[in-house]
Amino acid sequence: MRRPTSPLFVLVILGCCCAGRAGDLLATQKPIPLDNVNGRIDHLAADVAGHRLFVAELGNNTLDVIDTENAKVIHRIGGLPSPQGVAYLPDLKRLAVACGGDGSLRLFDEKLKPLKQIDLHDDADNIRYDAAAQRLWVGHASALAVIDPVKGVQVADIPLAGHPEAFALETQGPRMYVNVPSNQQVSVIDRQKMAVIDQRPLVGERENFPMALDEPTNRLFIGARRDPMLVVLDTQTGKPIATRASPRDCDDLFFDADHQRVILSCGEGFVAVYDAGGARQYQPLANLATAPGARTSLFVPEWNRLFVAVPHRGDQRAEIRVFDTAAPGRS
Repeated sequence: MRRPTSPLFVLVILGCCCAGRAGDLLATQKPIPLDNVNGRIDHLAADVAGHRLFVAELGNNTLDVIDTENAKVIHRIGGLPSPQGVAYLPDLKRLAVACGGDGSLRLFDEKLKPLKQIDLHDDADNIRYDAAAQRLWVGHASALAVIDPVKGVQVADIPLAGHPEAFALETQGPRMYVNVPSNQQVSVIDRQKMAVIDQRPLVGERENFPMALDEPTNRLFIGARRDPMLVVLDTQTGKPIATRASPRDCDDLFFDADHQRVILSCGEGFVAVYDAGGARQYQPLANLATAPGARTSLFVPEWNRLFVAVPHRGDQRAEIRVFDTAAPGRS
């Protein structure tokens, strides 16, 4: 992956934020160790009612289940070929895991026993669950697969211009926004028609990977890896509203509606926090240092917690770092 390496550019990014603000915005909690986990860690999901966190350990071919109340791993699923995407289906009490190694989607029951394996094409990746329609959306190859998780079958496949990365579903409408970085665009899909209805190019912003949606204000937040930046789009027009510099190698992005912040986790070793409201709209608030390679994360608003996956590198153990997004010193 091509990335800018200019030291001056990195210093500009870091200099725009006050380091002392980071602890006020995201207070550090005790990390959760991931024993015997090597290689890249990919996406995470949460069982809010059950106080469980699911961690897809791509390079380890495993998925860990964490008891968040006691901050420890309580179960491990092995034999998963490069697990990437993961989603928990609370109404069905099922777990879905997308495996890039063999292009499969695997469903597990409440006790984490295998239920069904659905063979897609190459590089099964991100997963989103539409609970109202009881449909799973899974990015794979150059398409989005639509899965009925009750019957455990694929019901549709929507072709795209390239491999889909992150995508976001409206809750009050039928649209879905999909990052297609190979074509430097955002595809707009009508979930009822199961078809692409618009393609919006990103001029000057490339390698658009993570995404988050603020549906009430028609704002779409996109993380671009080259040049590294946060991009804010108007979902009605597709036009950019703002661009802000970010750390390099972004991979997960969240909108914290309660505190009006945008949170971007980056493999350069930082979590970037931006103001999403008020007079300083979309201005950077802080860059919180994490660890090199810690680019995947999960924000759980019900818990006011951000979980950042740190891979094993040298003396740095694999672990989940936990941050309180409702720290007393918040703005």
